[in-house]
Amino acid sequence: MTRTRRAGGRSLHVSALIAALLALILAAAVPAGHDWARLRDVAQKRYGAVALNAVTDWQRMIDMARGEPVPVQLGRVNEFWNVRTRFEDDIAVWGQDDYWATPLEMLARGRGDCEDFAIAKYVSLLELGVPQSRLRLIYVRANLRAFGGAATQAHMVLGYYEDPNGEPVILDNLTGRIQPASARPELTPVFSFNGQGLWAGGQKAGSDPTARLSRWRDLLARLADEGFR
Repeated sequence: MTRTRRAGGRSLHVSALIAALLALILAAAVPAGHDWARLRDVAQKRYGAVALNAVTDWQRMIDMARGEPVPVQLGRVNEFWNVRTRFEDDIAVWGQDDYWATPLEMLARGRGDCEDFAIAKYVSLLELGVPQSRLRLIYVRANLRAFGGAATQAHMVLGYYEDPNGEPVILDNLTGRIQPASARPELTPVFSFNGQGLWAGGQKAGSDPTARLSRWRDLLARLADEGFR
């Protein structure tokens, strides 16, 4: 398969990524809530006052969005992460080709790649009570000429499905506009996943946990350590 580049990120083979995630990511469910006191304590001890202030701002945004209609919640979450943090490749932020950061880790550095943005929005919406069944992290092939990128890149966005079998709206770090997938013709979905399963070609491709290590399982362990429950 033609080698592609992630939006603002490293080179990868999409087919290899699909195969890896089919085997690896479905290891556990994402925690559905925060122990904010624990999260603030970890932020202060590990990263200092700047991270603590960032977590306070994140919690304030969450509190303001509680009880709002879902479209309002989507907008608040998308805006917070797109404005609060900036895009940068994993190699520059973490010294690794591929690292899936927790929201706290992203806030502490103020930087992250497309996966980190999508994960932070996903976790935020779970905290607001949006059902996990309506949220999926979506890998896409993106034609990013309109955004100043290469012709074809691999990219991750977050999809919200009002109807789990219907068309999602897309939360993306490339734009502040939340639009139906049909209004984003530059994005071609490859597969999507959440803590409950993986979908490819519009069909659920798997849901059984695996015993193998993965970035997904490592992310979940770090989330739990930071106070997600």
